[in-house]
Amino acid sequence: MSNADSPLFSIPEPLQCGRFTLSFERPLVMGILNVTPDSFSDGGRYVLRGEALRQAECMLLDGADIVDIGGESTRPGAPPVPLDEELERVIPLVEQLRNANVPLSVDTYKPEVMRHALAAGADLINDIWGFRMPGAIDAIRDSQCGLCVMHMLGDPQTMQASEPVYDDVVADIRAFLDERVKTMLDAGVAKNRISVDPGFGFGKTVDHNYALLAHLPRLAPTVGTPLPILAGMSRKSMLGTVVNRPAPERVAASVAAAVCAAERGAAIIRVHDVAQTVDALKVWAATRDAARRA
Repeated sequence: MSNADSPLFSIPEPLQCGRFTLSFERPLVMGILNVTPDSFSDGGRYVLRGEALRQAECMLLDGADIVDIGGESTRPGAPPVPLDEELERVIPLVEQLRNANVPLSVDTYKPEVMRHALAAGADLINDIWGFRMPGAIDAIRDSQCGLCVMHMLGDPQTMQASEPVYDDVVADIRAFLDERVKTMLDAGVAKNRISVDPGFGFGKTVDHNYALLAHLPRLAPTVGTPLPILAGMSRKSMLGTVVNRPAPERVAASVAAAVCAAERGAAIIRVHDVAQTVDALKVWAATRDAARRA
């Protein structure tokens, strides 16, 4: 095992995240709050604002460190959502949750949604397009929000329509993330605001996804020190293919994936099942700490 792949990874430096500074002595749990009718796992459950607020409260009571609000499904084949509709779904929730004393993340690629979300009190922008949309970097450059730069091959309509092909999936995605981070640094974005996400399931085969998980430490761009990695595998088809269960029955598989990601240095783990993931990571961290004391 190489040093880069060692489970005794170095802890990333803190992430500036709007009103908060996130430290990574343990992996942080990001709870998914989809306010969409068509997300692959929980579509429609939290479209009504009252239900969304109750779900956010449950995630916080279960130990979520971050709440990630999404107003547009990015499952394979999902159609785009008009700007006004996404704003109507997302912005009132940000306004109502901004005093919850945890960072609020908004999952969007639209620069106008980014601007409105930051004005409403969002602390982190989680962009599946890696801030490639025209105006995206301008929308976030002068704020103090955290940023998650994700890799996606194609777009949600096409990314799984044909067999994704890479020369070397780990090297190719690391090169993409390196380029995006350099572009953002060159544009004046501070490195302590940036995290990265390899984009599990976004234009990857099952084999690609597990190669990325196995070699997760190699995917973090290094700017003095490696940047924090966000891992989002919760209930995805890469797990369903292995355990042969539908999305709502992939809780145990999702928790296992979260522990695998933690073992390989993930700083933030994005999940539907907050309580189960928090408990599993407490056990993992206790074991890690005992190994370090030995």
